[in-house]
Amino acid sequence: MTNRLAGETSPYLLQHQDNPVDWWPWGPEALAEAKAQGKPILLSIGYAACHWCHVMAHESFEDPAIAEQVNRDFIAIKIDREERPDLDSIYQQALGLMGQHGGWPLTMFCTPAAEPFWGGTYFPPSPRWGRPSFPEVLGAVSRSWELTQERVFENVAALKAGLARAAHSPGPGALSLDLLDRSARAILRMVDTEHGGIGGAPKFPQPGLFDFLWRSARRTGDSAMKNAVLLTLDRICQGGIYDHLGGGFMRYSTDDIWLVPHFEKMLYDNAQLVSLLTLLWQETGDPLWRDRVAETIGWLQSEMLAEGDAFAATLDADSEGHEGRFYVWQAAEIDSLLDAETNRWFRQAYGITQRGNWEGATILNRSGPQPEGAEDLLARARPILKAARDQRVRPGRDDKVLADWNGLMIAALAEAAFVFDQPGWLDAARRAFETVRTRMALPGDRLAHSLRLDRLSDVGLLDDLAAMGLAALALYQTTGESPYLRQAAAWADAAQTHHWDQSGGGFFQTATDARDLLVRPKPVHDSAVPSANGLMAQLLAKLWLATGETRWRDRADATIAAFSGLDIDHYPNITALLTAFDLLADSVQVVITAGVGAHALERAVAAIALPNRILLRTGGTDPLPDHHPAFGKMPIDGRSAAYVCRGSTCSAPITDPAALRAALASR
Repeated sequence: MTNRLAGETSPYLLQHQDNPVDWWPWGPEALAEAKAQGKPILLSIGYAACHWCHVMAHESFEDPAIAEQVNRDFIAIKIDREERPDLDSIYQQALGLMGQHGGWPLTMFCTPAAEPFWGGTYFPPSPRWGRPSFPEVLGAVSRSWELTQERVFENVAALKAGLARAAHSPGPGALSLDLLDRSARAILRMVDTEHGGIGGAPKFPQPGLFDFLWRSARRTGDSAMKNAVLLTLDRICQGGIYDHLGGGFMRYSTDDIWLVPHFEKMLYDNAQLVSLLTLLWQETGDPLWRDRVAETIGWLQSEMLAEGDAFAATLDADSEGHEGRFYVWQAAEIDSLLDAETNRWFRQAYGITQRGNWEGATILNRSGPQPEGAEDLLARARPILKAARDQRVRPGRDDKVLADWNGLMIAALAEAAFVFDQPGWLDAARRAFETVRTRMALPGDRLAHSLRLDRLSDVGLLDDLAAMGLAALALYQTTGESPYLRQAAAWADAAQTHHWDQSGGGFFQTATDARDLLVRPKPVHDSAVPSANGLMAQLLAKLWLATGETRWRDRADATIAAFSGLDIDHYPNITALLTAFDLLADSVQVVITAGVGAHALERAVAAIALPNRILLRTGGTDPLPDHHPAFGKMPIDGRSAAYVCRGSTCSAPITDPAALRAALASR
């Protein structure tokens, strides 16, 4: 017998369709049932690649006795947090207001009106590690609901008040590049000077934070800041958190040396790391960054294509019921695949021992001393091991298409295609963009958040409009094709219409027609992905720089002002918004006119690391508007010319690529 989840498309929900728990998907029917029966709601939120979600499902949700207890005393509702990040945000905030750390699986107990009153994350089936058992928790919550409802509703009132406060914008404050640099120096003090990253175990890549550090390092010339970024990315790229055979980065490291990952792979992590590594390669020319970008995009194209050649969301950590089994090796396996000399070098390079480095097996990594002169041999060995690994049972794949995560990856692909001169990557970005633009379109230039099996989700979020708008601008900069610019503007206008808070400023994550939420979240703090308000502020800033239209500047300023009153202690957690301020304060526009030699000038631009660069072309069918500082700039004697604009001032025409590189590098 399957439960109500059998009719859903989310792979996470479908994983639970055979549970004896009588699950409902989130929706008005489930809430109506809770009200009709007067039962509290057990709200369980997770995602398909979540290891501990699988553990709790196997231990508790598949257990008939526990399921009977759940079905008797609760209305059980399952939510895929990737399909409904807005709901996840609300209930994670509620858990934080209870003084607990968030995470997944999120286990929240709510009134029949979906108001939270108590919760936690993973609960074991029997008391363990100082945690009560899940049956004990269920019993205690059920008794509280039956016997002490007055106290329950006191908790509800306090939590709802806290959630309402969190949805208010703090208002304007003084921002400056000096304040950003002060915050960057404070972050620098938190960086592990031996292994990189922030703090100790577990360690997350945090590409947005290190992008912020990199920008400050370039602006100030702070070598310690620059070296902290390079150290961190080197350790990540050489550690076990990177898949050295198949490409792609895993979600985080469970230790402080980047050796033992949590083996799931997320589209959003890889998108942000491709972007940051591309920027680092432009500055340093280090082949490690180039190789990891190419390998990760190779993984994306071989393992992550979903319907319409858009990109799937995640790969699972588990296969055959064991975390990491697909990725780890026994020394004897490698011995059987490689000849003696190759094996000797491979063992040294990838840290392979008979005892292994994790639970008796080996996670391939290049964190130790590396042999010299063996790269060609290692390059021949890796495909041999990968071919053998490909015969194993693969981890599960969540192949739903998320508009916001696709936007992050499309933008990363478009920029990498431009920098590394890879037209195939650009083609992949175009195809994914067209799928989201056409198949996920909603009326009023809005976007659905999720697509799977040709079914769209009912909701569209600010995150989708902002990330896809930035993807459109990345494609516009790479191709010079004005329909991408017009599409970015249309999505920004849709956000203004459906998400802007007219009274308090800032953008709500959900649209004006959202009806199933306790509050409308207004995200500005970054999580594993940049905040929606931060991304939207960046989109508005780039639209102003690309067009010179003051409405975009006014909207960008208003968005930043809605949150700039936050104390400097918040800055490490709002770097996406601060990057938008950086764009407005310290950008460079490179305008290339049509003519002979235009491609050579574009390649000169691609060679220089300019985090705040906007590349425009003119002289075609869509000239720059007359209020743009580069309006009217012309080729020189039929040759393409570049104009470097800062603020309202543009340089003299530059026709020589070497001179353009020098002009851009002199900043």
